Amino acid sequence: MIRVNPHYSKIQANYLFAEVAQRVKNYLAAHPGADLIRLGIGDVTHALPAVCVEAMVRAAREQGSDETFHGYGPYYGYEFLREAIAKTDFQARGCDISAEEIFVSDGAKCDVGNFQEIFDTDIRVAVPDPVYPVYVDTNVMAGRTGAHVGGNYEGLTYLVGNEANGFVPPVPAEPVDLVYLCFPNNPTGAVATREQLQAWVDWARANGALILFDAAYELFIQDPAIPHSIYEIPGAKEVAVEFRSFSKTAGFTGTRCGYAVVPNECRAYDASGAAVPLQPLWKRRQSTKFNGVSYPVQAAAAAVYTPEGQAQCRALIAGYLANARIVLEHLNAKGYKTFGGANSPYVWFNAGMESWGFFDRLLNEAQVVTTPGCGFGNAGAGFIRITAFNSRENVERAMERLDKIL
Repeated sequence: MIRVNPHYSKIQANYLFAEVAQRVKNYLAAHPGADLIRLGIGDVTHALPAVCVEAMVRAAREQGSDETFHGYGPYYGYEFLREAIAKTDFQARGCDISAEEIFVSDGAKCDVGNFQEIFDTDIRVAVPDPVYPVYVDTNVMAGRTGAHVGGNYEGLTYLVGNEANGFVPPVPAEPVDLVYLCFPNNPTGAVATREQLQAWVDWARANGALILFDAAYELFIQDPAIPHSIYEIPGAKEVAVEFRSFSKTAGFTGTRCGYAVVPNECRAYDASGAAVPLQPLWKRRQSTKFNGVSYPVQAAAAAVYTPEGQAQCRALIAGYLANARIVLEHLNAKGYKTFGGANSPYVWFNAGMESWGFFDRLLNEAQVVTTPGCGFGNAGAGFIRITAFNSRENVERAMERLDKIL
């Protein structure tokens, strides 16, 4: 008799986003033709940079000729893209990262979710709270947790972010083997200082732990004092794997491309306590389960690193950050305590009431869709996330509506 993985039954089945979608659907059914403004989903709304489109078209045409056709590509990404990533994203910032340490994929979400596969199920995992759900759910699927009780999973260590610590939680006081960090943070928009990241690296080195560092939003960082990569921190190459994405920075949410950085020095340990390099394990996982990103998409991603691509991506980021500033100004003027927005496309604020109640109020009275913070964990209760991913016109219209009801 074929049996299912019993750990899947513990998952809360995309409760947050399914519930948001259902409430929006119910509202539209009762108000046909309503002019909803959606500031809830973390999806970009502007087109790909023109230089990326041009590169993709050229690469697609190459696929139409026997002389220039590309079949299976390298498992870990074409050298032209890996070299461009290493040079621009890391070496230019003083990080000693080479192309051989970069693994191109179809997005940071997949890498973040899949990387836990190379570790024993009997490890202690820590996640931030509030948290990006993928960190939690993939470990639930792998059997590393107990039941879902009181909003948390038994067996996970929750690193609570709150107003007092600026949603940058401190290192855990209890033993932990694997920790997920995300800066700039989704959902709170918080960023970590150099000193805060150094504390995390020092802790990981002292405890034989590993950091999975999600830097998908690093290009939104405007403060020159804030690190863009954990590899700007001394010692990080020994204890951290970093994930990045072209989704939010270059509009690749529907095009799919990202990458993981697994340094040569990065180690885990076997049952006897002997150090085991992680890079060969990740290579084996990827070559077994992943066939690589298509040639036209990698050509488009490489165009990001041309002078034109860098300028066009910065223009996209500037537009979204301008939207975030509009949201911040309006909420602050109303007296709400806000976080994020300055170095992030997300604005996180204390609603002063229960999250779903505030979500419903904005939906029903202002026709603005947001995301209730409680859906990101117990520590998100009472907060709301607003994204800057929309047109300037729609963001301004949404804030005008909120001004009238708040």
